[in-house]
Amino acid sequence: MKELSIDKNLTIAIEASLKAGEAIMDVYNSVIEVEYKDDKSPLTQADKEANDVINSCLKPTHIPIISEENKQIDYAIRKSWGTCWIVDPVDGTKEFIKRNGEFTVNIALVEQGKPRLGVIYVPATQTLYFADVTKKRAYKAELLSHKASLESIFNNTIELQPKRASNNIEVVGSRSHMSQATLDFIESLKSSGKKVSIVSKGSSLKFCLVAEGKADIYPRFAPTMEWDTAAGQSICEAVGVKVISNETNETLQYNKENLLNSYFIVSK
Repeated sequence: MKELSIDKNLTIAIEASLKAGEAIMDVYNSVIEVEYKDDKSPLTQADKEANDVINSCLKPTHIPIISEENKQIDYAIRKSWGTCWIVDPVDGTKEFIKRNGEFTVNIALVEQGKPRLGVIYVPATQTLYFADVTKKRAYKAELLSHKASLESIFNNTIELQPKRASNNIEVVGSRSHMSQATLDFIESLKSSGKKVSIVSKGSSLKFCLVAEGKADIYPRFAPTMEWDTAAGQSICEAVGVKVISNETNETLQYNKENLLNSYFIVSK
């Protein structure tokens, strides 16, 4: 696929995700020591090292960065940002600690509150997803190494396509955060006469399952932050899958005053 025309910022984000993935796996393959933040969420050395790597890779773009592991900038400053990166160095830290491989590096570029570019890298399986929303294209590549060249990546991509509608509904459920509201939603689908099955997955991989046609819908009725969803939303929107807020009935917006998302549903 050498004919792929890739935005410069997207290539930078891809390279940053691979370097972060390598740093993450160095920690994953050693002793994992866990700290806890003020909100009781877990933090490992992998989160810190991946964040440092990504910040250093993105800094030359001169585009401001919102990262889970950076000190958060006051909205009085952020509100003037027309464009910004939104980063989660290790999405699915609980999955990382469990060593089940279902954790990701999330990097998205947001313009005027809307995702434009997105990268999700799965270090444990060396699987890369990336998307350009404006061009309406999203891709997946299985890599042989975290050090894979851009040429080898682009030569081995497949284009993502969501599922066609059917009476058999595959619902993506969170591996670690399945709420009662989500279970109620699943029951409502069943009561409408649909045959429903549940696919459990951790981290932003849930977005990828819908984008690549391995699931139909991802209801999220539990708290998430902007860095949990921006990259996944980019990949979904690039293939015509919508990420709709239950609160506004519009697509999720980014670089808000409050970086907490409303509950949402991902579907075609």
